[in-house]
Amino acid sequence: MEFAPKAGCPLCGVVSNAAHNPLSSPRSPVFLRASPKDPEILWRDDDFTVYRERAHPISSKGHIIIAFNLHVPSIYRLSSTDLPLLVTLKDLATRHLHALVPSGSPASTPTVDTRLHIANDSRFHIGFIAPPFKDNKIPVTDHLHLHAYIEKIDLAGWWRSVAYGPLAWYAIDDLIAEIRETVSNNRVKSGYENRTGAPIDMVPAAGARSGTADGLETTIPGIGRSDADLESGEASPLSLLSSVIPAQISPLRV
Repeated sequence: MEFAPKAGCPLCGVVSNAAHNPLSSPRSPVFLRASPKDPEILWRDDDFTVYRERAHPISSKGHIIIAFNLHVPSIYRLSSTDLPLLVTLKDLATRHLHALVPSGSPASTPTVDTRLHIANDSRFHIGFIAPPFKDNKIPVTDHLHLHAYIEKIDLAGWWRSVAYGPLAWYAIDDLIAEIRETVSNNRVKSGYENRTGAPIDMVPAAGARSGTADGLETTIPGIGRSDADLESGEASPLSLLSSVIPAQISPLRV
């Protein structure tokens, strides 16, 4: 089996423990209670396991880690087919970060445009540490996982902070945009004016399928479930998330 669990991998252990918890089900994700010695599992579904980093957080405001349930070795195994999975991953991270924001603060009181307000909050930092860099307190380099934290890094020294700086940090918005650029003639990369809330971001699967002018599909298989599975009625992580935490989708503005 490709991306099978690896013996001795700490994140495979976290994923396995969350999967075997009697209160947890991929079809009915729940919030789990953990002992002080165990990771604080916040969420588990078919694709991801979310836990709060309590042993070595980098921010006093909140630091969560989202591990792929499969033992995917790096971001370089992802393809355009995995774009919906990455969009779901970003949505999952923003919602859990939002849940950590104290009640009454600006980030916890969204406007009418709830979904965009949360997703575009400048306090939230969501991304990957690109190899060969690593967090020396969480030195897992061969099991893909995402870091998400709130505001500034205030609990890590300068050396550890390098992994979350411009040399190593790969923001998930940039990863999604750069993958889309490989299958599109549109400039969708972040970092320019009015990029926030671009219409293309309202279509999670944008760029995920490719083909020729005569109708031949050339989509490369991804690590997630294919569109054929989803179209046949297989539940997606996004639909599971939305069934628990309702989201408001703003009207398209052009």
